Amino acid sequence: MCQSEARRGPELSSAKWLHFPQLALRRRLGQLSCMSRPALKLRSWPLAVLYYLLPFGALRPLSRVGWRPVSRVALYKSVPTRLLSRAWGRLNQVELPHWLRRPVYSLYIWTFGVNMKEAAVEDLHHYRNLSEFFRRKLKPQARPVCGLHSVISPSDGKIINFGQVKNSEVEQVKGVTYSLEAFLGPRTSVEDLPFPPAASHSFRSQLVTREGNELYHCVIYLAPGDYHCFHSPTDWTVSHRRHFPGSLMSVNPGMARWIKELFCHNERVVLTGDWKHGFFSLTAVGATNVGSIRIYFDRDLHTNSPRYSKGSYNDFSFVTQANREGIPMRKGEHLGEFNLGSTIVLIFEAPKDFDFKLKAGQKIRFGEALGSL
Repeated sequence: MCQSEARRGPELSSAKWLHFPQLALRRRLGQLSCMSRPALKLRSWPLAVLYYLLPFGALRPLSRVGWRPVSRVALYKSVPTRLLSRAWGRLNQVELPHWLRRPVYSLYIWTFGVNMKEAAVEDLHHYRNLSEFFRRKLKPQARPVCGLHSVISPSDGKIINFGQVKNSEVEQVKGVTYSLEAFLGPRTSVEDLPFPPAASHSFRSQLVTREGNELYHCVIYLAPGDYHCFHSPTDWTVSHRRHFPGSLMSVNPGMARWIKELFCHNERVVLTGDWKHGFFSLTAVGATNVGSIRIYFDRDLHTNSPRYSKGSYNDFSFVTQANREGIPMRKGEHLGEFNLGSTIVLIFEAPKDFDFKLKAGQKIRFGEALGSL
């Protein structure tokens, strides 16, 4: 009897020892559940990071006591990308010592495959800081503009997706869509538009202004090594600008497959107007470390501000009493620039026989044909 109790004693004590961490964790998790949502995010975020980073499922036993990590998408969205992008922007403005410029820029050139032979100034010592290097201009003959086709690529980059817009949904990558209305925002007032809106409940139909036309889209991803300026893709008139403050998540194709409606979450500048076939828009989408989007003719635009209201946007009309038409743009004319790689989205109206001269995934350079009639 005494021997059996003696044997049972260590078993009971070991059982209590094994259950003690679980009880303690349950109490701790109970305290976390009583916290406010911001405090809960702050306290559980490091644990969630460790859950995904540590090998061999080291923290999986926590799931047995009721703890569930936030999803990878939610975890990534909680990263302060706007703050990091502003810090990166300030770092880019720091003037580099003359002796340091060549090794720093050479490392960047080697990493991202930059072709400096196309640059207007090939001497690396000419660029005082990283910002100047990112926004370097090209030699005039480096990007001949195709005159035979009605729409050209506004920038260097990679074709992510293109085609007709159907059911007011646009593909950001194959199989992943976003809402056209959420991306462009609601229609502006009739007074600001060069054409009357169609009487239809479909947002897509509101943008198609002429009978027999279709709505098309094209998404171009600019990698960090690409030429960072963008140009007018056709002859058109810009009548309106809408700025959406938002997140600055990465827009590389892998991330676009991962996060639905990524382009609707990110900060972006939407330019709308018309061309010879009806509605035309160009949207510059910001990304991590690309908080600065500059439109050359729009001095009132300020992006990546420290504070903003989620879901808000700012409108500005280029149609005034003095200028009833807006801002005319010629095909190939300089339009704006990014501070690093990002994305350009074209959404435009054209006749049904408009034909894209593209393949998904192909590399393209500014001035090359996107499509024509």
